[in-house]
Amino acid sequence: MLDYKSAGVDAGKKEGSLNRLLEYVTRTFTLNPCKPLLPIGYYANIIDLRPIGQSIGIAFSTDGVGTKLLVAEMMGKYDTVGVDCVAMNVNDILCVGATPVSMVDYIAVSEASPALLEQVAKGLYAGCEMAGVNLSGGELAQVAELLARKPGKVSFDIVGTAIGTVDPDHIIVGQNLKQGDILVGLESSGLHSNGYTLARKICFDVNKLSVDQHVEELGQTIGEELLTPTRIYVKEVLEMMKHVQIKGLFHITGDGFFNLVRTAAAVGYRIENLPEPSAIFCYLQQTGKISNEEMFRVFNMGIGFAIVIPDDSSQWEKLRIIAEASGRRIHRLGYVVDDPARSITIEPYHIVGRSGAFESL
Repeated sequence: MLDYKSAGVDAGKKEGSLNRLLEYVTRTFTLNPCKPLLPIGYYANIIDLRPIGQSIGIAFSTDGVGTKLLVAEMMGKYDTVGVDCVAMNVNDILCVGATPVSMVDYIAVSEASPALLEQVAKGLYAGCEMAGVNLSGGELAQVAELLARKPGKVSFDIVGTAIGTVDPDHIIVGQNLKQGDILVGLESSGLHSNGYTLARKICFDVNKLSVDQHVEELGQTIGEELLTPTRIYVKEVLEMMKHVQIKGLFHITGDGFFNLVRTAAAVGYRIENLPEPSAIFCYLQQTGKISNEEMFRVFNMGIGFAIVIPDDSSQWEKLRIIAEASGRRIHRLGYVVDDPARSITIEPYHIVGRSGAFESL
């Protein structure tokens, strides 16, 4: 059976390396009076501007598209990865209760190809339009020596940094979660931009597919499926925040459903209902012989964003109406439980997750 580590991503080793880096990062918090309001580990951080007389916080987040870019390179199709870059950043900004405002990007290329850059720019514009943000600057770097060279191909990487605004007194990081609060899931558009090292291993190494090969179960070529853009949740979630008591916000990205425990309150979850995941998840699991435990640790499994609201039928109804008006499908997944161990029980699949790993019940 395949897993993420055997495909080339060692999450444990990354965690150990990250701890060394964070030691120095957190030391910088004292170097300016406008300090971060949150410890490292949430989806975004917030800079407190009150020491300089401004009653507002600026939220920051940075992310890239990862090895999904290699699929774009294989297809010679670059007009969707800009959407992914915007999505991975603005969706994170939402998760501290902030409103995304603007972005900058960094594009590294082996050579400055006008055709490639125009396609990337089209995707960036489309993503910004969906999120209602502007792209206020960036950097284009020609660094062929740093990128893998492939005959006839332009190698590239793209990373973004988004900012948003939030009242420092109204930050949402799950600090008030309690037993019985309702966990709601918003459907994803597919894999989004995570787990692609494992997905590519299955599709191209194990199954020996070419990017232009039609897969009956998916109804399109594998390349088209893998390049489905990450869904942007900004407009509907901002509308929900205006009318519903939101207690927690979660972008389901790397580490899969373990994103749900990135909260200030030490709680867990009991998930009793999950929608049928889209065909790509079933295809990867069956052909790659991946366990349920690994699927929920690596992929979003059809839920791209999650929200916690109080156990109140009127709050649920408001949320449902807003989602429906936005053309989004939402699902009442389960509820919060008091649990210092922060476990996640997924009853339909008979698994429970603790400390970054799922196991059978």
